Amino acid sequence: MKGLERRNFARLAGLTGAPEAEPRLILWPEAAVPDYLEDEPWAAQRLARLLGPRDLLMTGGVAIEWDRQGNAIGARNSMFVLDARARLLDRYDKAHLVPYGEYLPMRPILSAMGLSRLAPGDLDFWPGPGPRSFVLPGFGTVGVQICYEIIFSGHVLDRAHRPAFLFNPSNDAWFGPSGPPQHLAQTRLRAIEEGIAVVRATPTGISAVIDPDGRLVASLPQGRAGAIERRLDGPRPPTPFSSHGNLLPMLFAALLVLAAFAHRRFAR
Repeated sequence: MKGLERRNFARLAGLTGAPEAEPRLILWPEAAVPDYLEDEPWAAQRLARLLGPRDLLMTGGVAIEWDRQGNAIGARNSMFVLDARARLLDRYDKAHLVPYGEYLPMRPILSAMGLSRLAPGDLDFWPGPGPRSFVLPGFGTVGVQICYEIIFSGHVLDRAHRPAFLFNPSNDAWFGPSGPPQHLAQTRLRAIEEGIAVVRATPTGISAVIDPDGRLVASLPQGRAGAIERRLDGPRPPTPFSSHGNLLPMLFAALLVLAAFAHRRFAR
């Protein structure tokens, strides 16, 4: 690992604390691990040493896509589930990728013009299939939305398998001082819409626990290292928005437009 990545990993490991008798679900941010967990077994074993026998770790990392000749042809911005035996139990791949940041649109054309991604790297990230729920042994089900995926109202949950809570790992360091508060506000809206608790974990702030009513239960401000230990509230019954998505707002908007036309016509 590079020096900065090594220091960041050491800080996260220190914040994890010693294993306890009660099982813990430990949530780390987006891209928290610089190693390739699926291709480097020693990296998963190093993480497993931080865990108690019944602990689980959810951590951000990168998954590499290989061709048959062993050449790296793409990557995934992923969230891994790891147990104390260094087994990778599941993986979520980010579906809503950032153009020019995680991939270069129309690469054959734009690269020929000398354009490249804003973030360094020759490999484009590939999108995953979208929201789904994970079954975590001992902890129930969880949904994952990586970073700015959480802003897509109506597209953050697997509605056929509603999770107990939503995990939003992120890295808001890209967006300056104004980005993290906006991102947090949008995350709180998703909690209200879906009636479900949301946990945010970021390396630079703002990390937070949000209850199903959108209230900020606990948080770590920008630029402050720390850890939050908290039991989560269970999900509320599905809200009207959770059942119908953006259909209801669109219907209300259409009714407002019709009311405006009707008012203008009868006002004459």
